[in-house]
Amino acid sequence: MEARARIRKSIAGGAVLAAAALVLAACGSGASSGAAGQGGGSGGIGPGGPVPVGNNVTGGTVSVAEPPATTPNWIFPMASLAYFSVYNISDLQQPMYKPLYWFGGHDDQPTIDYALSPANAPKYASNGRSVTISMKGWKWSDGESVDAKDVQFWMNMVKAEKANWAGYVPGAFPDNISKVTVVDPSTVKLDLTGTYSDNWFTYNELSQITPMPMAWDVTSLGAKAGSGGCTTDVSKCPAVYKFLVGQAKNMKGYAGSHIWGVVDGAWKLGSFSSDGNYTLVPNPSYSGSPKPTLDAVKFLPFTSDSSEFNVLKAGNTIDVGYIPSQDLPAKPASAAVPSTNPAGSSYNLVPSYTWSVNYFVPNFNNPTVGPILRQLYVRQALQETLDQPVDVSKALQGYGYPNFSPVPVEPTNQWLSPKAKQGTPYPFSVSKAKALLTQHGWTEKSGVMTCTKPGTGSAQCGAGVKAGAKMSFTYHYASGTQSLSQEMQQYKSDAAQAGIQLNMKAEPFNSVLGEAVICKPTQSSCSWQIANWGGGWIYAPDFLPTGEDLFATGAGSNTGSYSDPTMDKLIKASEQQNGTQPMFTYEDYASQQLPVIFQANGYAISAVSNHVGGVNSNPLGSIVPEYWYRTK
Repeated sequence: MEARARIRKSIAGGAVLAAAALVLAACGSGASSGAAGQGGGSGGIGPGGPVPVGNNVTGGTVSVAEPPATTPNWIFPMASLAYFSVYNISDLQQPMYKPLYWFGGHDDQPTIDYALSPANAPKYASNGRSVTISMKGWKWSDGESVDAKDVQFWMNMVKAEKANWAGYVPGAFPDNISKVTVVDPSTVKLDLTGTYSDNWFTYNELSQITPMPMAWDVTSLGAKAGSGGCTTDVSKCPAVYKFLVGQAKNMKGYAGSHIWGVVDGAWKLGSFSSDGNYTLVPNPSYSGSPKPTLDAVKFLPFTSDSSEFNVLKAGNTIDVGYIPSQDLPAKPASAAVPSTNPAGSSYNLVPSYTWSVNYFVPNFNNPTVGPILRQLYVRQALQETLDQPVDVSKALQGYGYPNFSPVPVEPTNQWLSPKAKQGTPYPFSVSKAKALLTQHGWTEKSGVMTCTKPGTGSAQCGAGVKAGAKMSFTYHYASGTQSLSQEMQQYKSDAAQAGIQLNMKAEPFNSVLGEAVICKPTQSSCSWQIANWGGGWIYAPDFLPTGEDLFATGAGSNTGSYSDPTMDKLIKASEQQNGTQPMFTYEDYASQQLPVIFQANGYAISAVSNHVGGVNSNPLGSIVPEYWYRTK
């Protein structure tokens, strides 16, 4: 189970934390055939909805186990980095507020699903300088149409508040849209600032739009829908944004809110508690298909993976749960799931990969260690002391794979470069890591490397690194997952052999994510040094694995404040040029430059009750519980 903070695009990693993204995923296109992500037992069902026949029943509740120590805490679809997690986006927001285009679920690939989208396929101008979108005429639960002005409302809000939105990348969305025109009530046209790949613009830019209802364009409770004026006047958006943020911070009021109760998705909130207990119930006004047949989907919080597993084994409290890595028998050589079922005969086991990469983040702007972390040779040493093969075989019991590229290794895809397929450029080697440091002016003193040759020469410590600086870092990682804790203790031991001191501090997922913010060296918020929230990033809703969100200078999810002109240039080329080669070039450069330290990806083994159908693998971590149903 891994965590993701995509961070919106968010997180997916090698620890049990990301389980939610893996375990709960429901696929609307039927069970897939590959070993990775293939449905088990209850399987998937095709478009058109679960028509109860035979042993299937209408109604009932399905209970879902949340990953350990991770609870949704932000309902507003526009979020800052501190709230930009899969648990907020995929598990809470998207079931209620449909994005303009829905992705995921076809043959375990991150592909678009127009049937689940409130808009028809986009139409690009022949010169590539504009795109026109027609809406399907769905309805909000208050009777208003989901139409062009709702798209305009989102676009104006993002333009006004892009500095507060974790999805923002300077020069990309929404900067690359020069004009938004409501052609008619059901049609909106976006004029673009340049020529872009149609595929990239659909998958990575239009995918970020979530239509917002006029009921949200207000500055006070009880105000007339649309009276805030943001839909037609960007200058009025800050006041509307301030009001909505204030409402989003009031978690106690989520379930009864007149704001958040206006939905266009298949679900609405039945109840919500800040401790992680919440329930989704059907939206009777949902315009799409399929319609829910369950009475409710209930989400259950747990403080640790072991506590979840104890409840799972004990009885019928959990319908969709997960098996912690430490409770899995060793992975069979020829199968994706274990040969024996730790959850018992009441559950089917389902393996799930996410469309993700796993990493931890160095803070390049930390005033103390930032200059050290900006040295490539230091990041190489950090990478070479992380033993990914051992992490996979021991901590993850074989249910994972090494990761050393910004493009996912699994599921199999066309974007992984030929060089990446050959393996990591920095294989595990404590001796090489130690040699790198000594060759660059560091001397081991009392077990910790110390800069004894400051300066910018080839045999010196590097720009900004002072004499006497120590190779010692405070390392925050997400608590609650035994496999991640095991990986971190192994890493601490191996790094110490190279003279790198990692001062490990385990904290709840939300705490780690909230501390790891973009900052300037002069800000108090820049005190964090290295952060590992249990994973790296799920590519959603930017679904092509280009790097504009993660590694472009100034990007809203560039947590560590990495900046490199060559990287920026290669990222831009991957956005504007068709074909795979621009992606390969960017990918290989990122693998060599290490803007983050890549770590092993785990994949989840989900446990799904044999009295629940329609649950399947979705590599994007999205859930579509309208496809789920109970059986007798």
